[in-house]
Amino acid sequence: MKVRDFLQTHPVFRIEEFRAFRDGTGSRNQRTHKAILYHYMKTGRLVRVRSHVYAVVPYGQSPQDVQPDPFIIASRITSDSVLAYHTALEVYGKAYSSSRDFLFLTQEGVRLAMFKNYRFRGLSVPSALVRQGCEQFGVVTVDRFGLSIKVTSLERTLVDVLARPGLGGGWEEIWRSLEMVEHLDLDQVVNYALLLGKAAKIARVGFYLEQHAQRLMVDDTNLEKLRAHAPKVPIYFDRRLADDVRLLPRWNLIVPQHILNRAREEPR
Repeated sequence: MKVRDFLQTHPVFRIEEFRAFRDGTGSRNQRTHKAILYHYMKTGRLVRVRSHVYAVVPYGQSPQDVQPDPFIIASRITSDSVLAYHTALEVYGKAYSSSRDFLFLTQEGVRLAMFKNYRFRGLSVPSALVRQGCEQFGVVTVDRFGLSIKVTSLERTLVDVLARPGLGGGWEEIWRSLEMVEHLDLDQVVNYALLLGKAAKIARVGFYLEQHAQRLMVDDTNLEKLRAHAPKVPIYFDRRLADDVRLLPRWNLIVPQHILNRAREEPR
């Protein structure tokens, strides 16, 4: 395979991917690798997205006009990028609205990167997963335009956005997005919620599954596993939403009435 063939199949790539390609052709000279990339940048065939990340400029376009797929960029910002939260919902086609913020998990310390009109936010892997050596729980690889990208599974994503609603676009966005979810591996949902180990987050997941038990085919066994780890005393579903609330004793959750109404209105 020649360099132009690599560029044709890798619209966005990390320098490590290019080195691996060159090594596979028998050329291991690092200076040559850099010289080739510099040549293609100088001739307008490549643009640098950020350190170690490049995007190919298609024939007929200028470096100023090129608009690489932002999901692929997010998957390449760091070597361990995992698309997550609202961005993961978008990957699965389950997000109610689109965003120019692209969220990814990383342990490399990158927090913010910009390219064109897009913002790429690096987020820490939940500490509970790191402590238990379960960083890859619910991480899957999917194909996007012929390239592999890592993303949290739909099951893990559901739990994540319920646990951190600000990263899911807020409650209205989350509810409208999750309306489009038709099937879940409920064992994975329950196991991941328990792995996070926070009673409030577990109760939110249990509340959601209970409210949508018929549509998602949730049985009492799933709910009982979660209920056993619910808070021991009543806590707010969301402390920022403390008006017009109702206590759900089985989850010890103080839930805003409008969220209860929203859940009941969802198609079942």
